[in-house]
Amino acid sequence: MPTITQLEYIVAVDTLRHFGMAAKQCFVTQPTLSMQIKKAEEDLGVIIFDRSKQPILPTDVGQELILQARNILREVQALTQIVDNYKDVISGSLRVGIIPTLSPYLLPLFVGSFTTNNPKIKLEVQELQSKHIIEQLKNDTLDVGVMVTPAHEAGMKELPLFYESIKLYVHPQNRYAASKEVQSNELTTQGLWMLSQGNCFRNQTLNLCPKSEEAPSNLPFKLESGSLESLKRLVDKEGGFTLLPELAIESEKQVRSVVNPMPLREVSLVYVRNFAKTKLLNLFAKEIKKGIDPTMLDAKRGKIVEWAE
Repeated sequence: MPTITQLEYIVAVDTLRHFGMAAKQCFVTQPTLSMQIKKAEEDLGVIIFDRSKQPILPTDVGQELILQARNILREVQALTQIVDNYKDVISGSLRVGIIPTLSPYLLPLFVGSFTTNNPKIKLEVQELQSKHIIEQLKNDTLDVGVMVTPAHEAGMKELPLFYESIKLYVHPQNRYAASKEVQSNELTTQGLWMLSQGNCFRNQTLNLCPKSEEAPSNLPFKLESGSLESLKRLVDKEGGFTLLPELAIESEKQVRSVVNPMPLREVSLVYVRNFAKTKLLNLFAKEIKKGIDPTMLDAKRGKIVEWAE
C-alpha cells in the first residue's frame, strides 16, 4: 500500500496538476516525486495520473483514490491535533478564504486582535468567490471559508457566526426614499444596480427583488459590478438603488430597512467534515463574534435569504 509520503506527493500533483511544481512544494526533486508516485501505482496496480494530458489529469480510478488519500491525510493531521489539544497548544497555520462582500468590512473587526492574541498561529487569508472557496476546501488548499450559507454542499460542515440584515441604499429621488421602511413584497428590480455573476449576494438580491416586466429599468446604462462600493457610488451619481449587507453600511442617511420579514444573510465558517483543527476553528469563530454587534448574533430577528441553487 502507498506510504503517507507517497499520498502527500499524489495529492500535491492533483492540486497543482504539474509534477515539477508539486515536487517544489514537497521539497524534493521531480525525479524523486515521480518515482514514488510510479511505485505507488505499481503497488496498487492502477494508473493514477494520465500523463499524456496537459495539464496532468487523474484517471477515473485516480480521482477516487485521491479523494481517499485526502481523507487519510486529514486523519493523520488529526493525530497531531489530538496531541496538541492535550498539551493545550494552539499553533500552526490557518488558511482562510473570505468572500469579497465580507472581506473589507469584516476583517478589520477581528483580524488584528486575532493575530495579536495568537502569535503562534500563521494566518493566511485569500479573497475568493464562494464557488472558489468550496473548490479549494475540497482540494485542501484552504482550511476554512468565511462565506454566506446555507451552501448545501455535500461533504461540508457549516458553523454559523452571525446574521446581518440586508437593506436598501437609495438615491434621494428613488421611489423607496420616501419611507424609512420598505415592505419586502414591494421590492422589484426596477432601478436596481447589482453585483456581477458569481457573487452569492447577487443571487440573494434576485431572490429578494422579483424581475419587473411592467416598467423599464430607469438606469442610464447597464452595469454589473464586483464591488459594493462601486454600486453605492453609482446610486449617488446616477440614481436608482442597490441592496447592501449590514456590515457594508457606514451611514444610515440613504439606507432603508426591509421589513415583513427582515431579510438576513447567514455568515458561517465552512470546512470539510473531517477537518482536524477544531480547537483552532472554534478560537477563530469566537474572535469573529467578539467583533460583531450582539444583535447580529440573533437568527430569529428575520428570515434567512437563500443564495445557493
